[in-house]
Amino acid sequence: MSRDSGRDSGTGIRKSGVCPPEVLARIADLELVARIVVEGLVSGLHRSPFHGYSAEFSQYRHYRPGDDLKYVDWKLVARTDRLYTKQFRETTNMAATLVLDTSASMSFPKAVSKYRYAMILSAALAHIVSSQGDAVGLVAGPRMIPARAGRHNLRALLAALSGVEASGRWNAAETIRRAGERLNRRGLLLVLSDFYDEEDATFNELKRAARMGHEVVLFQMMSREEVEFPYKRDFEFADLETGRSVSVNAGLARREYTDAVAAFLERCRRRAGAEGFQYSLIVTDTPPAHGLRNFLLARQR
Repeated sequence: MSRDSGRDSGTGIRKSGVCPPEVLARIADLELVARIVVEGLVSGLHRSPFHGYSAEFSQYRHYRPGDDLKYVDWKLVARTDRLYTKQFRETTNMAATLVLDTSASMSFPKAVSKYRYAMILSAALAHIVSSQGDAVGLVAGPRMIPARAGRHNLRALLAALSGVEASGRWNAAETIRRAGERLNRRGLLLVLSDFYDEEDATFNELKRAARMGHEVVLFQMMSREEVEFPYKRDFEFADLETGRSVSVNAGLARREYTDAVAAFLERCRRRAGAEGFQYSLIVTDTPPAHGLRNFLLARQR
């Protein structure tokens, strides 16, 4: 049996239908990426993983180019020979904001970086929230998209997401504070980060957001290299944010390093659980659809 027998040779998508991260990372169109990841996930769930949505008819207005044709009142068109669209007063039960860590540490590793993976996951989450009619926003570096419902908002969010790169440092506490305050009603705060920065200050702001009434969800992004430290010889490691470098004998340092990382991840998980935050550890060599499905199933439970 050939090594690639489990994949479609033309697309790189596994026969299971789950697209691997290295393939998704090469697709520039985030809207397409989101559809690929989400396809089949939500339909397989017994109920919506988020709060429901309803809308009440408000008024008619003249059709404008770009309006969704499904809201055109064709009976009124037949009577008046003019195009009108229905407008609805949205009564969403939820507004969600995605908070994305844009620090340089997220640009590791080069193949499929934590940041690119987080972008893919963010796009998929935005697609799910928006498709059920709820409002979704974004805070990523200098880009801030208010939480709104609708197709146009989703496209604006994905365009903003595509234009941000991971670089420099990330003021996690301040960013989370701004995101929580911009949700003008109780909402859902989805934070995607490796949580290396200012651990205590970050969790203090997450707790503050929870006190404001927001539900907090944490996706801790880690690469397999960071978790398992597979290196076997001497290396010089450089801090992506400070530029400081250190020479390490990988063989001697592995046990101490992996123990420290395991303790760090367990501490984050326990702190999240103690505050009632939903927590997911995401390792970037696994298909995004797997982690997303586990997250959605956990919400249903």
